[in-house]
Amino acid sequence: KEILEKYHDLFTQQWEEVMGSMYVPSQAEWEQLLTNCSAFLFYGMERFMSHVLLNWLVAMNIPKCRLVILLDLVRSQQSYQRITNSDIHKSCLHIALERPTETAMLLSLTGVGSVIATQWYTTLQENAERLEVLLENLLSFGKTTGQTVRILQ
Repeated sequence: KEILEKYHDLFTQQWEEVMGSMYVPSQAEWEQLLTNCSAFLFYGMERFMSHVLLNWLVAMNIPKCRLVILLDLVRSQQSYQRITNSDIHKSCLHIALERPTETAMLLSLTGVGSVIATQWYTTLQENAERLEVLLENLLSFGKTTGQTVRILQ
């Protein structure tokens, strides 16, 4: 939240946020957020695709969204329990489609221009540091997504 407040003035006037501590967005809210944005940031626990319905996402057309940043793959005891309970109802193929590379491909097929995503499990602190670098370089310095990703590497 501190990082978002720090860069808030550099965001567009249309900035809309949904904090998981407030409530969990419905599938309709996920769809509205993704279809009405030019950039989408997910900063959360476990896999992004564990929060949205796969069938719903692949049917979407979201070409207005030029950038999706997925700072996910953080695990806690509570999130692990939630994902385990959810995964027992999914096929192995479905779970495989929720991996980072597959998620990026699916988002690209729906029309998203660029996807920046974590590739392996990490901590909230490491993702906070990544978010700081991303926002500083994209918004403060005006670097391209490619230049910014190179800095993260």
